[in-house]
Amino acid sequence: MPLTLTVSDEVRALVPGFTHLAIEAHGLVNGPSDEASSALLDDATRRLAERLDGQAPDKDPHVAAWRAAYSAFGAKPSRTRNSAEALAKRALADGGLPRINRLVDAYNAISVAHLIPVGGEDLDKIQGSMRLVRATGEESFVTMVGGEETVEHPEPGEVIWCDEAGVTCRRWNWRQGPRTRIDDDTVNAIFLLESLTPMTREELLAAGTELAESLEKLNPGARVTVGTPE
Repeated sequence: MPLTLTVSDEVRALVPGFTHLAIEAHGLVNGPSDEASSALLDDATRRLAERLDGQAPDKDPHVAAWRAAYSAFGAKPSRTRNSAEALAKRALADGGLPRINRLVDAYNAISVAHLIPVGGEDLDKIQGSMRLVRATGEESFVTMVGGEETVEHPEPGEVIWCDEAGVTCRRWNWRQGPRTRIDDDTVNAIFLLESLTPMTREELLAAGTELAESLEKLNPGARVTVGTPE
């Protein structure tokens, strides 16, 4: 059965117009970045530059909407950037986009090309369902600091993704935890695309369809299912 994803009424009231799209993929074969995944990133960087036409990423209407959403739950968007803006800035910098692994490269490319936050989780490491909620401040977020595992707690009211074991991503889509992260051994994964008004459902679905096609090209034989924007 597909992984259950729910968005709390508190989050929907805080940021009306939020929509997400889930893509499940089974039978993947991941590995280090290669020529094919690097080409996806290079093409995404080119498309981003054309889209922005010399402007900074935060001038894009969709990125601006995410900045407003971050401000709504108390984050400082110039210091805590949503994942799409953070990746776009890296794409336009001298060093360009990092090469992580084939699957992460694929979804990072979609994020940059469409200026939309995209995340990926290892399905086999998710415990129970996933929920987008406003934190109480008592939830556990296991992360790495200085090479050592440590437990942090989100700020009360912060928007977080979590499963039954704890927080999987802090500040909506700012920092993913290592527990469920896609790595070279990932076989089954879920990819989550998140949009706000003014991005349309059709634009969101187009980005998701492109990601599904990239995953199928990189992983012949994988079973990829695109959900319905919710």
